[in-house]
Amino acid sequence: MQTRITQLFGIRHPICLSGMSWVSVPRLVAAVSNAGGLGILATGSLSSRQTRAAVAEIRSLTDKPFGANATLFFPGGRDNAAVLLEEQVPVINFSMGKGDWIVEAAHRYGGKVIATVTNLVHARAAAAYGTDALLVTGHEAAGHGGEVTSLVLIPTMVDAVQIPVIAAGGFADGRGLVAALALGAEGIAMGTRFATTQESPLHQRFKELCREKKSDDTIYSPRFDGIPCRIMRTPAAVRAVRRGLDLKRAVFNGREVARLLEMPYLRLALGALASGWRKTRQLAHMANAFKAFRLATVEGDVERGVLPVGQVTGLISDLPTVAQVIDSTVAEAERIAACLGHLAG
Repeated sequence: MQTRITQLFGIRHPICLSGMSWVSVPRLVAAVSNAGGLGILATGSLSSRQTRAAVAEIRSLTDKPFGANATLFFPGGRDNAAVLLEEQVPVINFSMGKGDWIVEAAHRYGGKVIATVTNLVHARAAAAYGTDALLVTGHEAAGHGGEVTSLVLIPTMVDAVQIPVIAAGGFADGRGLVAALALGAEGIAMGTRFATTQESPLHQRFKELCREKKSDDTIYSPRFDGIPCRIMRTPAAVRAVRRGLDLKRAVFNGREVARLLEMPYLRLALGALASGWRKTRQLAHMANAFKAFRLATVEGDVERGVLPVGQVTGLISDLPTVAQVIDSTVAEAERIAACLGHLAG
């Protein structure tokens, strides 16, 4: 199944791994790339040193194309993007910021750049300064999906830009892949589906919860990390949303964020304060969310941990390998496409 996305990135199947902090680690990235998709490393929870080491590890596990993301709004996000450029990562995926400088630098070594967007303003801007593709995140997605569902958002974006669109939010199998292609996308990105695979480092307790939950067992609210965010509905998540921003908790958790990012806490705090109250408030929200995400993904703490999860959790009932997910998704899509072809006749 060849599309502009497979041709652009040199991959066999139009399927990408969404970059998920503490989940999209080198082992999972390499597994997706080795199975013919595009693995994307998450760097949001990594220092620049750790990002460089992760890129080296991926290269030791696969000789296939891979990508890495950089969330420019996060502390250390621009530093990580700079590392990815220095390492000449084949595909760089940026979000929550202007990536024109990333596009210019990546194109100098032949790299490709994907912008993650949720609205037309950001999509058109990214296309205008030369981004190679868009990863368009619909309302159904885990984490920071847009206000509009993929069924409407994807064709809207396809009509607005000339560059390829990768659909994210609501995709977990071959039916979703065919639907995305029918809407005009050139491929799909999957997060929750790949998080519940054998190669995924997501804690087993939350893998089991993903298999147990239904499609309506999620919460979409700006009260968790300051931006509308979709998370798994659990008692911990309900408490976190009800509580909203806790500044005292943020001060404490900010120290942990600084430690994880190998950044002096004073630099982190002063940088936040210098950016103005609005951004400081947002970063405080994210410091608390950062801690909750890590407790869920790494420690499997169901009492305090909170997991970003998409509505497709209701479609997941097994724990396959990455290769099985990709192979079955492509095979199912090809069967459906053939049936639709017969209907057209």
